[in-house]
Amino acid sequence: MNNAIQLIFVYGSLRRGFHGPAFQYIAPYFKHLADGKVKGKLYDLGEYPAALPTTDDHFIIGELYEANSPDEFDWAISQLDDYEGVHPEEGEVQLYERALTTVYTDNGEFTAWIYWYKCDVTDKPVIESGDVLEYMRQKAK
Repeated sequence: MNNAIQLIFVYGSLRRGFHGPAFQYIAPYFKHLADGKVKGKLYDLGEYPAALPTTDDHFIIGELYEANSPDEFDWAISQLDDYEGVHPEEGEVQLYERALTTVYTDNGEFTAWIYWYKCDVTDKPVIESGDVLEYMRQKAK
């Protein structure tokens, strides 16, 4: 792992707007730096979104976080890896992989970790806005 990078970009249940248990987990270990976007496409899998990287001009809206304590980063990110299914148990499918990406913010570009989906999204709806919170609000209407 590249220990020099202690930033993480989140686009789904780890965002502040979800107010769920996943965000409550991240809050003590990471501080919000900026809202931002990354090149990619979001898909609606029902229970959660899936992000796939792209090189075209599709963007995923999310938030950039920095570790509160460099000494706790490895532990905190390993907990998020578990939450995202990066290291599945024997017989389970790996849903996500953590990789570095470029995050675009109003304060410039940053390199941060992101969780990309590893499974098939064929026939899954694309979240055209790239913003899962906005998409969920529209769906609820």
